[in-house]
Amino acid sequence: MSEVRRSLGRMRFGFIGSYGSPEQQVHLARECEAHGWDGFFTWDGVSLDAGDFDAGATWDPFALLGAAAVVTERIALGAMVFAPPRRRPWELAQQALTVDHLSGGRLVLPVGTGVPFDRAFTSVPGQPIALRDRARALDEVLDWLERSWSTETFAFEGEHVATGDFQFPQAPVNGRIPVWPVGVWDAERPPRRSLDRALRWDGIVPQVRGESPEDAEPSPDDITALAGWIAEHRDDASEPFDIIYQGRLDADPAVAADQARAAEEAGVTWWIESWWDPASVTPEFLLDRARQGPPAV
Repeated sequence: MSEVRRSLGRMRFGFIGSYGSPEQQVHLARECEAHGWDGFFTWDGVSLDAGDFDAGATWDPFALLGAAAVVTERIALGAMVFAPPRRRPWELAQQALTVDHLSGGRLVLPVGTGVPFDRAFTSVPGQPIALRDRARALDEVLDWLERSWSTETFAFEGEHVATGDFQFPQAPVNGRIPVWPVGVWDAERPPRRSLDRALRWDGIVPQVRGESPEDAEPSPDDITALAGWIAEHRDDASEPFDIIYQGRLDADPAVAADQARAAEEAGVTWWIESWWDPASVTPEFLLDRARQGPPAV
């Protein structure tokens, strides 16, 4: 097993509410907690234009997570994944801080550059569209967000984010909110900008290059190589660091347990149950899967 230190002593299991009304999503979050899951995640999209891509309605993730926070007590809450480059950083800070306090410090922030077919980029003049620009905007928004947690007055001057004095008098419950950037993995040529961003924060949502969410899922061998690379390149290996894997557990409990053990042995610290196929996945399907609970490992 890699030397990446886990935030807890075991791999944890999260569940994505990929489909359903707000009421169904909040009910799903409650059922996830009742049936042994460690986290509930929604997703962050506005208006997507990508041919046959369909991931359901585009509800406000922070509103959903705020509602989920008041009907749960234990599980982590987040979205797979938030897209900070198209958000105003002071509004993101306010939303995140509110859910963090409502939940007693259970919010996590998986973050990425956003998808280029999100109309919040393509239909709004002045938004960063090129990947390089979205990546730079992501870094600046995250830096602004972290500055806001200090409770001190600060100004910010960047290429994509520039503000005068701001102050948030309340800090997150635990002083900061864990941030998990998406990081692209290529064992032959590790993309340093993407990976170095993750190393500055609290975890990584690894992806390989692919045309769909399923294509972009790394293999256990990819995770093993990535975990070794992280252990070698982190400045402070004593701090917890999470490796988050999105996959689908088999309906057979024994097979699911084998899947989970293989992921944990590779270095995964969070398994996120991730179902996106609109042809076969319904809110009822998600509820049934959630009620099966995570495998015993």
